[in-house]
Amino acid sequence: MIELSDLPAVNATLNAISFVLLVVGYRCIKRKNIAAHKACMMSAFGVSILFLTSYLTYRFLGEEKRFGGTGWIRPVYFTILITHVLLAVTVPVLASRTLYLALRGRFEQHRRIARWTMPIWIYVSITGVVVYVLLFRLYGPMAEPVG
Repeated sequence: MIELSDLPAVNATLNAISFVLLVVGYRCIKRKNIAAHKACMMSAFGVSILFLTSYLTYRFLGEEKRFGGTGWIRPVYFTILITHVLLAVTVPVLASRTLYLALRGRFEQHRRIARWTMPIWIYVSITGVVVYVLLFRLYGPMAEPVG
């Protein structure tokens, strides 16, 4: 049984899977393997829906964690986090629109928006893993102040 405290690791895993599917899907389309590209992208979209469900569950029910790193890593972490969050809010809209256009056979429009969607989605996926590693594995959450 998955506990609420397991969800950050689940989320990072789903982000990593999404990243791999996106990269493989990109390589497939570059090689003109449309069926494999479609399978990878549909899978990445499905994994991202699972991620979003798990992430929102943790955000609403889990404890908020404050970054415990100090020194030079602190501004690095917050730069990654801020860019990750700002771009992450665009992924559901961009990915949905990109997928919609492909499924409707509007491939020229699909290609135009995919040129934006793909790098943003890849960045968000990989930085999601980086944020998890920094917050939960390397530096841990900041201790809550006493009093």
